Amino acid sequence: MLTAALPKGALLKDSIRLLKSVGLDFSAFLDPGNRQLQILDPTGTAQGLLVRTQDVPVYVEYGQAQFGIVGFDVLQEKKPRIAQVADLGFGHCRMSVAVPSQSPYRSAMELPPNCRVASKFVRCAHDYFCQLDLPVEIIPLYGSVELGPITGMSEAIVDLVSTGRTLQENGLIELDCLYKSTARLIAHPLSYRLNPYNLQHWLGEICTARQLTAG
Repeated sequence: MLTAALPKGALLKDSIRLLKSVGLDFSAFLDPGNRQLQILDPTGTAQGLLVRTQDVPVYVEYGQAQFGIVGFDVLQEKKPRIAQVADLGFGHCRMSVAVPSQSPYRSAMELPPNCRVASKFVRCAHDYFCQLDLPVEIIPLYGSVELGPITGMSEAIVDLVSTGRTLQENGLIELDCLYKSTARLIAHPLSYRLNPYNLQHWLGEICTARQLTAG
């Protein structure tokens, strides 16, 4: 059966709305009383898996799901072996370097060599500072990364920013943007070629629906 991996969190509502527009209805995941992590579309066409955002590409890469929806930030961090089918154009955010507002630094290049940078996106942070040829110590944090500079554990952070409100409320300002991120439609590479369960048809329908919405 055709299986879709859907991300918990900020991308879920828009993902379900898009899939519903092409006839794949997983809106039961939005029911606060529902605790199921795997549900069938009412038509019996497909099943949906509700997983942590970071796990979406894992389920797709290993073939437990033929396709999924996930943020570009996750793909940049994990570098999974999947096929990126389309930019879905929602879930806009950016990966940024931020420091306390009272910091003397106003660009990432001004940060002192071997300073500490806290981030849950360890690979992205490491690669960015390598590109700048600026040696830093990356401190992995997987909770409230903003606490790194607040407590003095780090001089800066690398984290996702949407509205910037969380940074502002914690006395932080953005210095530089590593890249912008949106939701991406991804597929299992072999399934994408072999087309089980009419996968290419459904991916095409999703892309067309997205284009109509954007238009």
